[in-house]
Amino acid sequence: MRLFLLALALASLTLPALAVADTATPTPKELLARSQPREWRTPDPANLLDMKLPGGHVLIELAPHFTPLHAANIRTLVHEHYFDGLAIVRVQDNFVTQWDDPAADDEDKAHIKPLGSAKQSLPPEYTRPIDPRLEWTSLPDGDVYAPQVGFSEGFPVARDPAAGREWLTHCYGAIGVARDVDPHSGNGSALYAIIGQAPRGLDRNLAIAGRVIQGMELLSAMPRGPAPMGFYTDKAQRVPIESVRLAADLPPAQRPKIEVLRTDSATFAKLIEAKRNRRDAFYTAPAGKIDLCSITIPSREAK
Repeated sequence: MRLFLLALALASLTLPALAVADTATPTPKELLARSQPREWRTPDPANLLDMKLPGGHVLIELAPHFTPLHAANIRTLVHEHYFDGLAIVRVQDNFVTQWDDPAADDEDKAHIKPLGSAKQSLPPEYTRPIDPRLEWTSLPDGDVYAPQVGFSEGFPVARDPAAGREWLTHCYGAIGVARDVDPHSGNGSALYAIIGQAPRGLDRNLAIAGRVIQGMELLSAMPRGPAPMGFYTDKAQRVPIESVRLAADLPPAQRPKIEVLRTDSATFAKLIEAKRNRRDAFYTAPAGKIDLCSITIPSREAK
């Protein structure tokens, strides 16, 4: 620690204090403090899930513009309280936290929870046609996995203009739909959250139903299951899901009070640029670039 502090002190001496002040990029905290109320949006209650775990609440925003069939099926499951009493069954280090019916892998299928009126199978929604009506904030630095990347409707998105297709990406916090080999087997009854380095190779191979906008630390800090897949072999490690509710089903006074920074706002553009070219007393060599999954979309409690 002393060596780190010494290095930091020496780094601060490499530029005159006045020069650092003149060239330093604003911090995210400073940029957000200057943001305007119109730059923040309240998630649609019909697309906002509140998952209650023993340690707190995880808020998930669904992505009906990109995966409408899965969003509708998940809403049905939530309306009918399907997820209540299920559990976190898998936590694979640097990959995913997954929740499902714990009985799904039992040899005796007698105790599997029925899906109610939700659909058993759905067509794969891995990509969708590019819709010019949806807002789009392009990231200028390119991408290994797609010709274009950026943000749309509050989600990190990749595009292939030549093919006319776009898709949600497996960035940290993405909520994916687990499935078997059959592409039609993912119905939203088993979901996972990306908790590690973005596994972008999954893009266009699994449906992404939404993303975590609050409470991500609850999912990423859980005990890891054993290798190779992270499924808990000790049932005592499974974390029970107390309930999942759609905000629209709750009385207005009980709905989560949260706002998300618009990804088509001027402040969000400034946040991207500040991260691309960060400079201060410690960061004296700006990267000049940033990858899609290194950008966090800010949220805050609604005022």
